[in-house]
Amino acid sequence: MHLIDRINDKEENALIELMNMYGDYLLRTAYLLLEDHQLAEEVVQDTFIIAFEKGHQLGDPDKLKSWLTTIVINRCRSQMRKWSWKNIVPAFDWVKEEAYNQTPEVELLAVIDNQNVSKAIQTLDYKYREVITLFYFNELKISEIACQIKTKETTIKSRLKRGRMLLGKILEKGEGVVEAGERKIKKST
Repeated sequence: MHLIDRINDKEENALIELMNMYGDYLLRTAYLLLEDHQLAEEVVQDTFIIAFEKGHQLGDPDKLKSWLTTIVINRCRSQMRKWSWKNIVPAFDWVKEEAYNQTPEVELLAVIDNQNVSKAIQTLDYKYREVITLFYFNELKISEIACQIKTKETTIKSRLKRGRMLLGKILEKGEGVVEAGERKIKKST
């Protein structure tokens, strides 16, 4: 029996399995769109509740991940309409990363780079942040993004191009860049 069929039968174990399969993916997506970890968690919880209650609306069980992503995007948009978001963005500390055998200095520079890119992305308008998140972090194709957010592919391409250009300008200017002093990093002499 397919997972969505088990969800339609209101099996709690199926919901837990669904949460284990897609929880991290949806949380990362929501966080990148909303800039707030707690709010992202709330949106993902709402997404799973909606999926559990309305699983029968999913026509093709093979499109479960896409359907869940659409729900998350819509919930994030709803949150963005309710509130004005101008919060300072924490780094991706909560995102799991593979540990590499690197020197502490290289790891520290990678953390700072991550924070700089994160802050730069968060300064973009939502429409650019949304397509950049879906394209680069969720690795969706342009056609999939267009389908998810119900926009033309050409619009997605223009938003990606404009978003990359704005992101480049922000990073060039150093706006929102984490300074070594902010992280209390002492430069060795």
